[in-house]
Amino acid sequence: MWNQVFLVAACFLFVTSVFSAEEEIKPLAIGSLAPDFDLPGVDDQSHQLAEYSDAPVLVIIFTCNHCPTAQAYEGRIKKLVTDYKEKGVAIVAISPNHPEALRLNEMGYTDVGDSLEECKIRAEDHEFNFPYLYDGETQETSKKYGPRATPHIFIFDKERKLQYEGGFDDSDNPERVKKHYVRDALDALLAGKPIPENNTPTRGCSIKWAAKRESVKEWMTQVRAEPVTLEKTDAPTFAQLLKNNSDKLLMVNFFATWCGPCQIEFPELVTIFRMYRHRKFDFVTLSVDDLTEGPGVEKDVLAFLQDQESSSRNFVVADGNLDAFVEATGRVWMGGIPMTLLIRPGGEIVYKQLGMIDSLELRRKIVELLQEEQK
Repeated sequence: MWNQVFLVAACFLFVTSVFSAEEEIKPLAIGSLAPDFDLPGVDDQSHQLAEYSDAPVLVIIFTCNHCPTAQAYEGRIKKLVTDYKEKGVAIVAISPNHPEALRLNEMGYTDVGDSLEECKIRAEDHEFNFPYLYDGETQETSKKYGPRATPHIFIFDKERKLQYEGGFDDSDNPERVKKHYVRDALDALLAGKPIPENNTPTRGCSIKWAAKRESVKEWMTQVRAEPVTLEKTDAPTFAQLLKNNSDKLLMVNFFATWCGPCQIEFPELVTIFRMYRHRKFDFVTLSVDDLTEGPGVEKDVLAFLQDQESSSRNFVVADGNLDAFVEATGRVWMGGIPMTLLIRPGGEIVYKQLGMIDSLELRRKIVELLQEEQK
């Protein structure tokens, strides 16, 4: 699992940037004074550098919600807070990413994006024991510090001069860590000794500078241009599909064009598909609109799907015999819509929602299941 996480994160980190603005942003030099900041936190309070003036050492960590590498370090950061609290070390995390500079296909390992409201969700769900501040709106603070990736750590002494910048340690996998860069730096500073290594590599996802918003728009234009198709299916064929004889987690949605809740939730299902489809994840829709009512029904279904930009596999009941589909699903589906299923490879149904989905709940379940499949 850790190799896959590293490969994904590395791809994000080492992609060559076409934005000159990003190329000009460099990490703060060793010996520099800590730039001041005034940033909102997940606690709905504003936080400034001066708040931490009593601490003999200040650690500022640039991290985010969506990055799998950043996620891999959350537990270690929390442990760092616990271990060094009594020694007076102050630890502050800052999210530098502009949420609109994040493509959906960069969110395949997360249930939330990088907005302030989503930072609040992440902090609460994972019980952060440190201040988590947000700089995504202006990124002014982040530009002054110059993080290369998430996570990127900056350590300042009592005079708030930078004494260390770089990675947390030398491996995303805690079982393979040989060098504890941050802990060694803290121990040295607290003991008044030279830091063994004060500049180390950073691994993780690239910073989502605001300039990347244009590339996100270009990507979305390509995605929206993908062809949308509709295929008629009968009950036995669809029952075979539900057996999920693939290596992918399968999301299935039963809907109809005349169903108001279906129309409301459908865009979110398309978004979820775009988030996770580069992993082992697939999405299938089944329209239960009655084609026997006339030739215009099939056109209406296709038009709806095209309007929703649903480039997944889309099916419609061929003969209007919904009872046959009820039996074909083993009565998992009893005719109510909308209904959404998650089906493991091999056919085990692990999520069933009759009625509108809770998007956050569904994303959490998908992330959980995809992680399990990686192990």
